[in-house]
Amino acid sequence: KLLAGSFLVSGVVHLVRPQVFEPLIPPGLGSPRPWVVLSGAAELACAAGLLTRQRWAPAASASLLAGVWVGNWWMAVDATRKRGRSPITVVAWMRVPLQLPMIRAALRSPVK
Repeated sequence: KLLAGSFLVSGVVHLVRPQVFEPLIPPGLGSPRPWVVLSGAAELACAAGLLTRQRWAPAASASLLAGVWVGNWWMAVDATRKRGRSPITVVAWMRVPLQLPMIRAALRSPVK
């Protein structure tokens, strides 16, 4: 339920304030807005799937989190390059390992 709740909150923020997440999108992927909107919609779908214990939800959620992990790495590397050892950089790097327990939780989510 905690992971589903996180997806719900994050998914809404992705759609209401997409600019918050745009720095996570590597420039090589083109315009960040479509990626942010798509990932927000995917988070909402995964939240619904987890809450209703759909069979597809654990794998879809883990896959989504793996994609987000790439964004977390990008943000940490970019922050290091632009800001050095600033508090923002430290927080960006702290987010990177946090994806692993979230992916594990997604894969262990109960299904019907």
